Amino acid sequence: MTLTTDRPAAPPATGRPTEEPLLRIRGLGVSYGTGARVLDGIDLDARAGEILGVIGETGSGKTTLARAVVGLAPVTTGRITVDGTDRTALRGRALREARRAGAVQYMFQDPLRSLDPDLAVRHLIGEPLAVAGIPADVRAERVLTALDLTGLDRALLDRTPGRLSGGQRQRVALARAIVTRPRLLLADEPVSALDASNRNHVLRLLDRLRHELGLAVVVISHDLDSLAGVADRIAVLYRGRLVEQGPAEAVLTRPLHPYSALLAASAPGLDRTRRAGLALLRTPSPAAPADAACVFAHRCPFADADCRELPQPQPRGADRTAACHHAPAWREHLSR
Repeated sequence: MTLTTDRPAAPPATGRPTEEPLLRIRGLGVSYGTGARVLDGIDLDARAGEILGVIGETGSGKTTLARAVVGLAPVTTGRITVDGTDRTALRGRALREARRAGAVQYMFQDPLRSLDPDLAVRHLIGEPLAVAGIPADVRAERVLTALDLTGLDRALLDRTPGRLSGGQRQRVALARAIVTRPRLLLADEPVSALDASNRNHVLRLLDRLRHELGLAVVVISHDLDSLAGVADRIAVLYRGRLVEQGPAEAVLTRPLHPYSALLAASAPGLDRTRRAGLALLRTPSPAAPADAACVFAHRCPFADADCRELPQPQPRGADRTAACHHAPAWREHLSR
């Protein structure tokens, strides 16, 4: 089943993302009242029909990045453009109208906390449409379509979140996110609270829907294994800086930044060679300068005096960047 829409038609589902980015982030910086910069100098793109995975440990700025895109975090510097519209320039009525239109939707990490416990499924999914002023009969039809698209039984329409399983709640959250026919979906740790079976089901749903609906999907995760099977590209964040981005397979198997390698090496199913590399990656360099500008220098086994200068993301082949003074030469040490 596919959605009909009175918006401009989405790009045809060819199985490959379109070339022009639907989401374009340039020079993004986010600071809070304390003056602490949570994100700094982020450049990132996501295309229609593409899943972009954003990976990093707790405190890396992943969720702040997603919240900035939907206007829930204060943008200090830079620009966020979605489908040609500069979202950071919207104010007042224009901002409210953009939010009601629902072209950008956010899927929260914990549906048990983000979904109103007193509302039935039909009202939870239809609420964004009600806010947008969609007539009740049209809302009802779109709710059923979103339910079918996410594989939920219509018998669940009158249940509240507390009477659903974890997997069902997450699919309700997904149905609620797609019911407005968005162009961009931001999914914050969408499978972290699920068991293996439900995790795989939700990831397969995201993979199918991005093709069927022409969605650009940004998946926030700390779990490389979850991203490995669905992401087209991966962006790696560390302490608010984008340290690497590129095609998923390349980042996972041939990382250019030591932090990316540490994440990949820490994944389950290590072989002997990767275990040896992991041991080295966990040993900070004694030559790391105390005044290093590189955010990873204090943990990096290859840090030296060059790291006093903040490394900027540099092109490293087709659709790849890395912010490391020693990329990719440091990899030679892992095989010694």
